[in-house]
Amino acid sequence: MSAPLRPLQSGDTVAVLMGGRSAEREISMMSGTGVLQALQSKGVNAVAFDPAEQPLERLTALGVARVFIALHGRYGEDGTVQGALEWLGIPYTGSGVMASAIAMDKVMTKRVWMAAGLSTPDYVWLSPDQQTPERIAEVPGRLGLPFIVKPPREGSSIGVTKVSAPEQLAGAVTTATGFDPDLLCESFIEGMEVTCPVLGEGPSARALPVVRIAAPDGAYDYQNKYFTDDVKYHCPSGLPPALETQIQQMVVAAYRALGCRGWGRADLMIRASDQRPFLLEMNTSPGMTSHSLVPMSARAAGISYEDLCLQVLASASLDHADRRHG
Repeated sequence: MSAPLRPLQSGDTVAVLMGGRSAEREISMMSGTGVLQALQSKGVNAVAFDPAEQPLERLTALGVARVFIALHGRYGEDGTVQGALEWLGIPYTGSGVMASAIAMDKVMTKRVWMAAGLSTPDYVWLSPDQQTPERIAEVPGRLGLPFIVKPPREGSSIGVTKVSAPEQLAGAVTTATGFDPDLLCESFIEGMEVTCPVLGEGPSARALPVVRIAAPDGAYDYQNKYFTDDVKYHCPSGLPPALETQIQQMVVAAYRALGCRGWGRADLMIRASDQRPFLLEMNTSPGMTSHSLVPMSARAAGISYEDLCLQVLASASLDHADRRHG
């Protein structure tokens, strides 16, 4: 559980961390700009801070009382910046060091979820020393065709390929390992893609409405996620109420199993053959762009973008209380 902190005081400086050094820098700048403007519109003394351009220690010199993490991917969503902020004693939004690190690694996430009895697609993980032609050639026989090849520690569908024939496998491996030395191959779940945000911590964590995603030809890739209007989002989802409730309960269980707090968003597939949901991943620093899904779901629950930002900011905390902030 996170350590209790004093409420944010009027005039306290809040830094919105955006940009960073990951492959998702461009998206992070979009998210961070939206959050910054929303907080400022609500009277928060918020300033932009790009950790790729200035050292984190400068947050102390600026007298920053809270940090809103709008970073995505490595160095921002993987426990790295969370650990640095713990060291500096500056409360931050989102999950702590351990949950952030585990959730960023899709293989570790799967291991936790499987241990908790939660459904997630079958997979094959290959470390660099295991990526021999012989081992790679075995994957189609183990997972069946089609299957997904992805880097286990990237987000925003970066480096992801759907392999429908064995001759596509070599190119998919090259693409994925260009972003991560490890390789994750995952059974493809034919069906609907959905996402579901969570707010809160522990027993108080609650799921927001499910968003159903309808991408052209099922291609919910980086380009379609952020830079086109071709994807259709349905919130309310239009799913049977019992299935929506099942997904929400499953997502909260997945969130708590990882030890997440503050906020997050789980992505899932609903298998067409039997309507069974499968967890794909947990995002501990979800997007907040104009195309992002947490604001869409929150809006369906009666929470404006600005109020969502305030609510997330209010949940800022530390794994360990610091005497300057406790």
